[in-house]
This record gives sequence, C-alpha cells and structure tokens, in this order.
Amino acid sequence: MDHAQQRRQFLQQLAAASATTMMAGAPRMLAADEGQPIEQPTPTADSCILLWMAGGMAAPDTFDPKKYVPFEVGTPVAKVESTFPSIDTNVDNIKISQGLENIAQTMDRGTLIRSHVLPDLGSILHSRHQYHWHTGYVPPQTVACPHIGAWMAKVLGPLNPVMPAFINIGQRLEGVGEQEELKAFTTAGFFGSEFGPMNLPYPEQAAQSVRPPEGMKADRFANRNKLFRKLIDESPMRDYIGDFQRESQLRSMENAYRLLSAKEREAFDISLEPKESYDKYNTGRFGQGCLLARRLVENGARFVEVTTEYVPFLNWDTHANGFTTLQRMKKEVDGPVAQLIMDLEARGMLDRTLVILASEFSRDMIMEGKPGSNARDQATEAVDVFKEMKHYGQHRHFTGGSCVMMWGGGVRKGMLYGETANERPFVATKDPVSVTDLHATIFNAMGISPKTVFEIERRPFYATEDGKGKPVTEIFGA
Repeated sequence: MDHAQQRRQFLQQLAAASATTMMAGAPRMLAADEGQPIEQPTPTADSCILLWMAGGMAAPDTFDPKKYVPFEVGTPVAKVESTFPSIDTNVDNIKISQGLENIAQTMDRGTLIRSHVLPDLGSILHSRHQYHWHTGYVPPQTVACPHIGAWMAKVLGPLNPVMPAFINIGQRLEGVGEQEELKAFTTAGFFGSEFGPMNLPYPEQAAQSVRPPEGMKADRFANRNKLFRKLIDESPMRDYIGDFQRESQLRSMENAYRLLSAKEREAFDISLEPKESYDKYNTGRFGQGCLLARRLVENGARFVEVTTEYVPFLNWDTHANGFTTLQRMKKEVDGPVAQLIMDLEARGMLDRTLVILASEFSRDMIMEGKPGSNARDQATEAVDVFKEMKHYGQHRHFTGGSCVMMWGGGVRKGMLYGETANERPFVATKDPVSVTDLHATIFNAMGISPKTVFEIERRPFYATEDGKGKPVTEIFGA
C-alpha cells in the first residue's frame, strides 16, 4: 500500500470514529478500576504548557548531540552524527546543541529526558504519530480520543471559570496539508465540545477572538448569539448528533460568550505587553505564542499548547536542507522558550506550571524508523556522500530515541534522565520512557491518576492506554 492509499484509509477510519462519537451518549466517570478505587495523586502543578516541536525534532541536533562533523563536499554521510557542535549548559553534565544558547541557561530549572521511545506504527505517518502522542492512543480507535488537554479540562476543570481550560496556539486547521488528521486529535473527542480547544492559529490576532466584530453593539451581538444557539438546536444535522454532543456544543458557546465580557480577555491581547518584554518573544508566530501562553496561564488557563506548526515538509519536518532549516528553527524557538521559563520563575509561577517541550519523534541521517523497521525511506535527498549543502541534515524519521524537556511543576532541577547509544543507531539504552509512561508522568504531576477511566459506549476508556501508564517518579522531588 503506497503513502496516498494509507492516508485515505486512515482518513476513512478517523471519519468513522468521529461519526460514532457524535452519536454517543455522555461519558460516565468510573470510581473504580477492576474493583479497586481510583486514588487521584496530589498535584505538583496547576497548569501545563506544551511546547510542541511539530514535524520531528532531531535529537542529535538539539538536546542529545553526538559526534559533530562539519559540512564538506565528499564526506560520507555515515561519518556525520550531528550537524551542529555541542555547547555547555549551566549544568555540568549536560551539553546540548549549538543554537540553543538561551535554553542552555535554563537547564538548571528542569529535567531533560533523553530516552523517550516511540513505536513505528507501520509506515511512519506524522499524523498518526501526532495523534498517538497527543491522545495516548494509536489510531484508529472506535471513538474519537480526547487530547491530553481535554483530559485536564474534563477531570480538573478550569482554574478560572471565565478562561477556556484548553487553548491551542499556532496551528492552522484549514488550508494546510493533512488538516483533517490534525483536526482528529485537536479535539475533546467523546468528552464533548465544551472541553475542546480554543484554537488561536495566529497569536497576534488572538484578541480579535474574544471581542465582538468591530462596530457591532452589545445588544445586536447578544441577539446574534441567541440566533446562533437556535440554529444549532434546530439544525437538520441534529439527527446525526446525539443529545449529549449537541448540549455540549451549546455549553461551549455559553463559555465563549462569558469570556467576551470578562476582564480576562485582555490576556489575549499581546499588544498590551510592554515593548521590552514583547520584543524578547517576537521571533515569529511561535515566539508570540509563548508570550500569549504566559499571559493566559497568568490568568488561569489550565492547559495551553504552543506549536511551531505542522505543515508537511516545513519547519521540523526536514526531508531535505536539514541543517539550514534547523538554523532557522533554533532562532525561532531558543529565545522565547528560555524567556517563558525565566518569566514564569520571576512571577513565582514556575513551581506550579509544568512546561513540556516535545516532538512526535526524532531524526537520523541514515535510518528510517528504528533497527528492524520496514518503514520506507522518506528522505528526498538520499545520498551516501555529501555533494551539496541541502544533503547535510537529519532527513529520516527516527523512533528509537527522542528527547523531552520538562521544567517546573515539581520536576527535579538540573536532572538528566535516560540516555541513548553513543554510536548509531541512537536508540535508548537506559530508562526508556514510552508515550504511555510519559503521559502518566504528566497526568500524575497534574493530579490525575493514569488509571482514571470513563465508560463510553459500554467500554472503559482510560487516561493512559488500558490504564497501564507508570509515572516516572524519579524526575520529581527536590
């Protein structure tokens, strides 16, 4: 089956799951798992910010540098492991990659996991891996799975009843490649629309999302809101939408309407940020998104995701020109990520805000997938010897070892957890952390047991797959 056929089949399966979900009744939280009461852990964090490096961030060129060999025409590809030299950080035993000098000065505030491992999932499709990472479940499933942000919104509720509990910044869901697959995991799934994300693809335009259209008076806007509610309630599509899902849509509208008249809406307007602070973040949409995330969490947002945006063959999705592309990506993320950590700390918020930097998998110059994989080679510049600069970079998907950085929220400071092999293939060789266990770790920090379970369509559905996630407790504590 070729790539296009696999994508069509995947879309059909996602559509079937969505249709099933729209007709489903209300999920019911179960108080016990296999007869044992579910005990929710004491949270070490109140809010969570996910910094999503969409497209496959190459660990050897970011947080797990290996042997560096500079570009030179005629050099065999197999001799090069990293395309950037390593640099010191403010933690003695941790080195990261050149171009991340600002982040290097925050390493003493968090924990670096170098042993995150991902499955190949057959043919390596970004959409399938991103769905898996964001929901904890390998697609397709029989129902639409909730995003981890939706789990927090549903189980924990909002910190501030006016603020959306789940906000997604930087990802367009229209007009980009694989948009239907992106929509499939950027959702509350069977929890219902009220727990889904508020999507803000352009941070500088976020303020427009929380104010009535220009020139529209309050009474006219109120009437429009009532009419919109009526249209949803009387839509001919209601025969294809269960009562629970329709009521959840209406509640989500009520929540949005309440925000429009609240003082917290100013948090969405990054133009109100002092210029000196704004300029530190303003490296583009991602940097502006980090600033917006800080402002939203300051005002009671529970979960915020900021993405470098997934668009096929752009940003971290380096199938060619890897080195040149990463030079740009590092300039976009290094300053804002570090500034976010320092700002949260200066405001006394870092201890109770869990900040995660992650990606759907790593990359390698030679290997697609991991040892033993039969995934087809997806590099567009498949050469054995460097001839041009476009050949120099990590152009293949690698799932055997990836990096996750975590700051705040109770995680240890200046800790290095896990490791990968020093010679290719760079697979995790110590303390591997699966997606299931990483989710358990995140949920545990937020006060959600990985065994938390809801009944949907007469089947149990857990916060982590089958309730089996084990938190990596070693990374927490003084």
